[in-house]
Amino acid sequence: MYDVSMISYISGKVIKTELTFLVINVGGLGYKVFTPTSLIAKTTGNQEVSLWTHLAVRENSLDLYGFESCEELEFFELLISVSGIGPKSALAILNMASLETLIEGVASGDTTYLTKVSGIGKKNAQKIIMDLKDKVSSEKEGTGGFVNSSDGDVLEALTTLGYSARDAREAIKKIPDDVVSTEERIKQTLKNLGNV
Repeated sequence: MYDVSMISYISGKVIKTELTFLVINVGGLGYKVFTPTSLIAKTTGNQEVSLWTHLAVRENSLDLYGFESCEELEFFELLISVSGIGPKSALAILNMASLETLIEGVASGDTTYLTKVSGIGKKNAQKIIMDLKDKVSSEKEGTGGFVNSSDGDVLEALTTLGYSARDAREAIKKIPDDVVSTEERIKQTLKNLGNV
């Protein structure tokens, strides 16, 4: 059995772009990473990219999904936690609108963007809303929302120090809004993790 968290971050040079995925050269190995189309559209060959990833394990395949921010990854993982929603459907949902719009839609019970995805009818869209509405709302209330994409450097620093991505994200969410610089935010998260 594979540990689905065994590849949680990937950084390297793009050697190929396709409609639904990038091929990223990491230490001489080419990783096929499915990503949102918004990222593919702005990516060129030989460009360096760094992505937070989710490894989807199936009986006959291992598929890697990559995102520019932890916030996108978290929302993707929330979507695939809903029964009947697979990684490809979750990625298709993320292609429909900005992350902020999708989160707002789920929180307010709006199925508009969800039903535009092939294979997701009104019934499945309502199930997504029902399963995720409270989770999305609780993430937004009093925590500053999901981990902001600008905190990627903070999260990377913490995971490099050996903290799990989950613990690091929780610590980042507790940073006061008035702490702005990356250095200070790292110090604050270490305090939140009880190390300073």
